[in-house]
Amino acid sequence: EDAEATLAGLPGTGHVLLGADLADPDGAARLAEEATAALGGIDVLVNNAAVNTAHPPAGTAYADWTAAWRQHVSVNLLGTANLSHLAADRMIAQGTGGRIVNVGSRGAFRGEPDHPAYGATKAAVHALGQSLAVALAPYGIAVTSVAPGFVETDRVAHRLAGEQGAAIRAQSPFGRVAAPEEIASAVLWLASPEALWASGTVVDLNGASHLRT
Repeated sequence: EDAEATLAGLPGTGHVLLGADLADPDGAARLAEEATAALGGIDVLVNNAAVNTAHPPAGTAYADWTAAWRQHVSVNLLGTANLSHLAADRMIAQGTGGRIVNVGSRGAFRGEPDHPAYGATKAAVHALGQSLAVALAPYGIAVTSVAPGFVETDRVAHRLAGEQGAAIRAQSPFGRVAAPEEIASAVLWLASPEALWASGTVVDLNGASHLRT
């Protein structure tokens, strides 16, 4: 229902709503086929789908630990890799270049003690993006990643209440977390024709909450 409401609120025409289980390679392939048919081709892919469930090493049963890792790798990493291959294959066939933007995470750099598979798979997504940037440049396809910090969405709104929320906001010297639009605006630029020379980059979007060199 949320997706349908978002679709209805988009300006212009030509938008479609499709869904798939990205942990399933066949599901990813069907999604690419349906998107190509509905849109007449693929020029931009934004890999934003992800899972992020808690599984701290101390206190998590082994069966739950292995299940968490399988789920995170299947969706966060392999889902991104498979869709990137499927989209790039179509972009190459079209001969008009394209853009792939991966949504990674600040957690790839700072460590995620309660969500280690999330941090690890997002680090892998960044590395994947840089490998694809080199491999696909001859075809005019630019590949970039963004690494957001905490973003205020409905899914994580409960974590922003009380003392926990105050601690999360205090991670940034701005004293707040990101709005979704702040991440989306960066993704929009990276998906634009002007962003070709940014290919291979990982853009930190964390309000100076984690600095790296």
